[in-house]
Amino acid sequence: MTRPPQRPQRNRPQPRKPLDPARRVAFDVLRAVSERDAYANLALPALLNERGLDGRDAGFATELTYGACRSRGLLDAVIEAAAGRPVDRIDPVLLDLLRLGTYQLLRTRVEPHAAVSTTVEQAGIEFDTARAGFVNGVLRKIAGRDEDSWVAELAPPADTDPVGHIAFTHAHPRWVAQAFTDALGARAGELDALLASDDARPVVHLAARPGALSAEELAEAVGGTVGCYSPYAVYLSGGDPGRLGPVRDGRALVQDEGSQLVARALTLAPVDGDAGRWLDLCAGPGGKTAMLAALAPGQITAVEPAPRRAELVEENTRGLDVAVLRVDGRDPGLEPGFDRVLVDAPCTGLGALRRRPEARWRRQPGDVPGLARLQRELLASAIRLTRPGGVVLYATCSPHLAETVGVVADALRRHPVTALDTRPLFDPVDDLGDGPYVQLWPHRHGTDAMFAAALQVT
Repeated sequence: MTRPPQRPQRNRPQPRKPLDPARRVAFDVLRAVSERDAYANLALPALLNERGLDGRDAGFATELTYGACRSRGLLDAVIEAAAGRPVDRIDPVLLDLLRLGTYQLLRTRVEPHAAVSTTVEQAGIEFDTARAGFVNGVLRKIAGRDEDSWVAELAPPADTDPVGHIAFTHAHPRWVAQAFTDALGARAGELDALLASDDARPVVHLAARPGALSAEELAEAVGGTVGCYSPYAVYLSGGDPGRLGPVRDGRALVQDEGSQLVARALTLAPVDGDAGRWLDLCAGPGGKTAMLAALAPGQITAVEPAPRRAELVEENTRGLDVAVLRVDGRDPGLEPGFDRVLVDAPCTGLGALRRRPEARWRRQPGDVPGLARLQRELLASAIRLTRPGGVVLYATCSPHLAETVGVVADALRRHPVTALDTRPLFDPVDDLGDGPYVQLWPHRHGTDAMFAAALQVT
């Protein structure tokens, strides 16, 4: 009996392999940032904890997430050139996959074939074979050249637009680089170093709560290093600070050293007469409020209109003498006569771009006028609430001139205040410029780019 001839076996397509856990976390955070305007520095730790990633996997996910968020403008320009179409004509999910793959190709030591194949496989899972092929073609074209080669082709010419060239090279919007150049003034040659510092992974700064434990004790407890300037600062080399015992029990908090110096400066400002009434007019989320409350001789009045941020103020100042009011700082309904007032005003946050990786692309030039108006109104309110001889400390986490010296100059014209030399209040920090105000810089001082001006009511 003869057997019927067998049909030739066709090669069945193998099931596609999804992203590994680290890349999957990075991709999901990129989607959250794109779809829901999520904050990467909040979404990433939550996902790492939810999916149980730690060690090298967590480190890889962090590098991919923050790196792709920071360099989005540069990545998009390269993707446009390789794809031959604007990024707004690419499906948003596909675009985030391309960003993830492109970042690996240009700014990591991941093997090119691994960066391409993992991204292509996920594109096939998310969509279909055709769009997986599109991703494959784009990424292979990108992989044929290194970052320097793409920058040389796509960046504005250095001889005709030096600011634009440096901005593109360091993946910053040009308007942000120009704002930094204006603020640097005579030291505009430091722009390259400043933008490079925004791209470096920042050191985690902790603040030891005064009266609870010293910086030396905190450093020993967490395996950190005592800070350079603030007497309460500790630098943490790695790990999740939220899991540290002193942070969990409230004896320490995560706070940039520049912010610590701002809070401390208000306590050192010269005030005529006694200083028993203290006010934090823009208190949320409460880090500076906690520092002030630990140093002040009496109760701190903290104003914060946003419900969630007011809750954070209460959490961060638990056990301290702080009264939290959920009112608008522009008209809080308080009795005038405060001795020391802090106005840590809402701002563009351009001074903390290294800690908020997606912020440089989310903020727009059109945000500045409205924020500057709010800042002027808050500072005017603070001056009205301060007694003659008292001091208002105005601060922003932005070096943009419209948010810093522009707001202070308006107050000096319109209100009965004089500018104090703020630099001695930041001792022992050096290289603070000609004064009378203080501008900290990440590339000079290792802090966020905090601005501070002390004004005495006359």
